[in-house]
Amino acid sequence: MGPLLSDITVNGEVIPAATIAAEIQMHEAPKGKPGIAWRAAGRALAVRALLLQEARARNLTPEPITEGGRAETEEEALVRQLLDEAITPPAPQDEAVRAAYDADPGRFRAPTLYEAAHILFPVRPGDAAAMEAAREKATAVLADLAKAPRDFDRLARELSSCSSRNAGGRLGQIATGDTVPEFEAVLDRLAEGEIARDPVATRYGLHIIRLDARAEGAILPFETVAARIRDMLAKAEWANAARDFIETLADKAEVTGVDLKAA
Repeated sequence: MGPLLSDITVNGEVIPAATIAAEIQMHEAPKGKPGIAWRAAGRALAVRALLLQEARARNLTPEPITEGGRAETEEEALVRQLLDEAITPPAPQDEAVRAAYDADPGRFRAPTLYEAAHILFPVRPGDAAAMEAAREKATAVLADLAKAPRDFDRLARELSSCSSRNAGGRLGQIATGDTVPEFEAVLDRLAEGEIARDPVATRYGLHIIRLDARAEGAILPFETVAARIRDMLAKAEWANAARDFIETLADKAEVTGVDLKAA
């Protein structure tokens, strides 16, 4: 990854290579292709710098809010306030809501139920060295499990840092939304009885995941999900507007070390 280890500049503001390296763990990439994660981390940090520069150019004063027991940082508040000021997407129309449902009713189901087990190697967010060490341990355990899958129970009891270790890593019955999105996405891809081939990164660290059973929920009627679809479409409109706004900022910016048009 030698040639990638360089600083990024955004309108003269330097983002050091060390900062990009610390951001990498938040971006997944195919095994053996660390350059993809490096570029994704660099683009994310460059976009953040652009937004903060624009917020300060507009003389916005940070007004952090607390939600779910977590307080925003001043920089997070500035980005939110800037986007609130700059973006006013149109509200979804009734026809669009109905069309979204009719296009694929199967997307709108009662919660899926899972029975799963995992082995957790904890890592604090931003600790790149700990993440690398955890990945080495998890990869070694996966190699052992590939030879002897029945050892999952024993290895979970010996190695996992989750309280589920006392049950051999078994999480009991969980439903859609009970776990973090990265974890749930893997459960949706696995066949029953299958162990994920690679460690799965979440805010808690690295997981080795096994799916034991899955029961997909029934399709819900339109009336039950109309409000959810409206909210989904509104978020999509907001995301599109945010992307267009960021592209406008990027077109006017002087950026080196990363290609924002590839984002």
